[in-house]
Amino acid sequence: MHETTDEHKLTVVLQHWMEHNRGHVQEFEKWAEKAKASGHEKVSECILEAAQQMDKANEVLDVALSALSDSGDS
Repeated sequence: MHETTDEHKLTVVLQHWMEHNRGHVQEFEKWAEKAKASGHEKVSECILEAAQQMDKANEVLDVALSALSDSGDS
């Protein structure tokens, strides 16, 4: 029973982190555009790179979520 509870908590926390990260990506993109508009091209590029890395983090977290659901099937 304890393992199932931990698996449920992991599912919830992984989904929460991914959603939270998506919110950050949207905010990063908004601020990257503002930085670019005010002539800070390099700052904009760095913020967009951070957004891309956050997307990559979500891809890894999604793999973890899939692995968790796969392990529950066996």
